[in-house]
Amino acid sequence: MQVSKPRGSNKRGFLVLPTVLMLRGVILPMMEADGWEWLVSAVQQLISWGASAAMVFGGVVPYIPQYRDIKRTQNAEGFSSYVCLVLLIANILRILFWFGRHFESPLLLQSIIMIVTMLLMLKLCTEVRVANELNIKRRSFSDFDLNSFWHWNKFADYVQCVLAFTGVTGYITYLSLDSSIFVETLGFLAVFIEAMVGIPQLYRNYQNRSTEGMSVKMVLMWTSGDTFKTVYFLLNQAPFQFSVCGLLQVFVDMAILLQVYFFSCYPQKPIPHSTHPASTKAL
Repeated sequence: MQVSKPRGSNKRGFLVLPTVLMLRGVILPMMEADGWEWLVSAVQQLISWGASAAMVFGGVVPYIPQYRDIKRTQNAEGFSSYVCLVLLIANILRILFWFGRHFESPLLLQSIIMIVTMLLMLKLCTEVRVANELNIKRRSFSDFDLNSFWHWNKFADYVQCVLAFTGVTGYITYLSLDSSIFVETLGFLAVFIEAMVGIPQLYRNYQNRSTEGMSVKMVLMWTSGDTFKTVYFLLNQAPFQFSVCGLLQVFVDMAILLQVYFFSCYPQKPIPHSTHPASTKAL
């Protein structure tokens, strides 16, 4: 018995076949291409967020173990409070530079977080130092004594100094925002001061003719962080001052590593002291 085909089946077959071919040959490849583009875009966005997060928080990471060590040992001799002074000045000037010439938001957030971190370090160091002093001589910011500058007994004096510096420089910046020369100079001063944080370590090694007591791992972390930061500046077309700062910091880091190699291969003289205070700097 012969089964008859329903009417229109051939016509539907002719319609379905081209549709399937079109799906396989055109639409599906387009969907796959869009899928890959979306995946690549998502990965790029994640990398961008990761780089921004590293820029924002990477600078304060070295100070976390330093803070915990001071807290645990109740000894702040291994940390120079002048590091806080340099970084506070540099980051305050960088924020003021932002008002004259906007740059990447992660760099602005980095400065804010660094200022908070340095204030926390100062608070802890001041409390520990005062607690360990036997004969406490009153020293305050209001005395305006250069001999006791940045060696005050209370954390409030450091805050007053920072606020005074911010107020004066902020007012000068407000009056000079229309001057492109002033704005560019302000930006250069900010990053140049920050780049100088590694110079005391370099000079101390030169004076001692040795790098004993200095953490080579820390210097390697400085170098990797400064290299990453410089590449970030260049790729994101940050103001040229930032790139100059990054390159200078990398140069100082490499010079310290050369000192490590030279003084280990060619010892100059015995170290006068068995231990040296550790030095710290920003990424």
